[in-house]
Amino acid sequence: MEENSIISLQNLSVFQKNKLVLSDVNLEVSKGEFVYLIGKTGSGKSSLLQVIYADLAVEDGQAKVCDYNLNTIKRSDIPFLRRKLGIIFQDFQLLDDRTVGENLEFVLRATGNTDKQVNENRILQVLDRVELISKLKSMPHQLSGGEQQRIAIARALLNDPELILADEPTGNLDPETSNGIMKLLLEISKSGKSVIMATHNYSLINKFPGKVVKCEEGTLR
Repeated sequence: MEENSIISLQNLSVFQKNKLVLSDVNLEVSKGEFVYLIGKTGSGKSSLLQVIYADLAVEDGQAKVCDYNLNTIKRSDIPFLRRKLGIIFQDFQLLDDRTVGENLEFVLRATGNTDKQVNENRILQVLDRVELISKLKSMPHQLSGGEQQRIAIARALLNDPELILADEPTGNLDPETSNGIMKLLLEISKSGKSVIMATHNYSLINKFPGKVVKCEEGTLR
C-alpha cells in the first residue's frame, strides 16, 4: 500500500451470496483523489463499495482501506473503520420522523459523540458546508430531493471522514440539481478527502472529469 493510499485492492474477488461478481480487482485510491466507478446496473459497483465499507467479507485477494486490513479486520473494529468513511446512498435514507438537526445528532450519538454543545457546533459546520443551515429544523418531507441529498452529504461529513463513498448520489435528481451535488463532492475532494462515486450517468463524467474505473465483464478496468 503506497504511503498516501487510502484504498489498496489487490487481486480481489468480490462475492455476493457465494456468487462471484468481480474477480482480479486491482485499485489504488490516493488521499484527495476523485474516482468515478462506472458500469451497467448489476455490474458489481455496489458490491465493490460494500467490500470497501466491510459489509461484504474479503474472501480472496488483499484489501486495505483507511489503514485497516480488511482480510483480518475484527467485527468489533468495523464501526471504527466506518467512522473514517462517509457513505451517501441514492435514496438519502433520512429518518422521516426527525428534523434535519435531529437526523444529524442521531448519527453523532450513534458513533459515540455525547457532548451536546460539541455536537451542535459540528451539525452547524456540516450544514454550512452544504449551504443548508436554514433547514436545521425542517423535516425531510419539507425538503426537495436535492436538499435531501445535500443533507445526506452533510451527514456523511459529520465524523470528518477520510473517504466518501457515494452510490449513485445523483440517480434520483434532475440535471441541474445533479450538477450542484457534483460541484459539492468535487469541493470535498479538493479539501483532501478521497471520493469514490458509483454512477452510470456518463454526462457527469464529461462535465466533471476525474479518474474513471469501470466494472465490466466481471472485473475492473
